[in-house]
Amino acid sequence: MVKVLGRKTSINVQKVMWLSAEIGLDVERVDIGGPFGGNDTPEYLVKNPNGLVPTMEDGDFVLWESQAICRYLAEKYATPPWAPEDAVGRALAGQWMDWYITKLHAPMTVIFWALIRTAPEDRDMNAVNAAVAQASELWTMLDAQLAGSDFILGDTPTLADIPAGCSVNRWYTMDLERPSLPNLEAWHARLKDRPAYQEHVMMPLV
Repeated sequence: MVKVLGRKTSINVQKVMWLSAEIGLDVERVDIGGPFGGNDTPEYLVKNPNGLVPTMEDGDFVLWESQAICRYLAEKYATPPWAPEDAVGRALAGQWMDWYITKLHAPMTVIFWALIRTAPEDRDMNAVNAAVAQASELWTMLDAQLAGSDFILGDTPTLADIPAGCSVNRWYTMDLERPSLPNLEAWHARLKDRPAYQEHVMMPLV
């Protein structure tokens, strides 16, 4: 059985657990990190020298980095559309996964840490406002991509939807001013209708 080490409130763990549920993969998840600790022990650091979550164990194979784990699980255990059928499909899914981690992840992290994990009197609102402006531009880019399709790469969800799909729930849950992006809002609504998304992504922000 595949084992995922990491607390369920971690957005990076949510990516892996949501995908696993979508493809019908039975996964054992173990609470590690955050209030549970355990991610700085010698035993854990042998598996993941970064001391972060998630870490995946599939038999004797150990893998860290959530996006690498998602790609691995899709390739080994999924069928289309979650597993792209050809090089073009894999490249396009990878493009949007990498876009999230290289562009959108940073400003969304600034916003999340300030609004959810920092006391109001300690928040750097100049940094928050700059991050919201940057994230708004990026979400607008994704809104354009979603014009005319239900999901990022067409009418069915794929790996491309996983990273930004987890992040968009935070975008619409946090108390902030957002631009009106009807395609993005409709995409989020479709994701919220999915039982796997409800179970693994739609939870209180902590």
